[in-house]
Amino acid sequence: MPGQVGSIENDQQGLLAYLAQMRYVLRLTAYGLTDEQLRATPSASELSVGGLIKHCASTEAGWMGQVRGEPQVLDYEAYANNFRMAEGESIDDVLARYDRVAEQTEETVTELGNLEHAVPVDHSVPWNSRDMSHWTLRWILLHLIQETARHTGHADIVRESIDGATAYPLMAAAEGWPETDWLKPWKPAATS
Repeated sequence: MPGQVGSIENDQQGLLAYLAQMRYVLRLTAYGLTDEQLRATPSASELSVGGLIKHCASTEAGWMGQVRGEPQVLDYEAYANNFRMAEGESIDDVLARYDRVAEQTEETVTELGNLEHAVPVDHSVPWNSRDMSHWTLRWILLHLIQETARHTGHADIVRESIDGATAYPLMAAAEGWPETDWLKPWKPAATS
């Protein structure tokens, strides 16, 4: 996927494309990391690259469940656990789940085909506005783009703290871009 979203023909296509782009750049923060590095928490927070990807998958699945009218169970322990990779859980497991969630999101949005589709606001948590009775599917997709982009920024910082890698060199390495004077694809550090 290129560094920018391509041309779009309508709002639905654009929202899905920008969400897909944010998922992709979040996934890139894991590119080339070891299991230990995926779980590392090198910043002041307890955030890890693997945990951030897992959290975004869980968050998107929850929002799309609300869109589909599925019952939502508020489980703070599960929420906290979705910020960390479990013992024995691999990045392949996490990414495969994220792929399934993305596919379900695309299917749900396409089947509904109405960005004004109303979803009741969950007022059981304090961070949801009491002034709103419902969200629209458009609002939810914009929120998922915001949430994923925010956590991609966190993952960028965590990744850079691990090995100095940044977004475009990682993208260049993952996509096989040629080296230029101004952009060098990321390479793993030489081991002794």
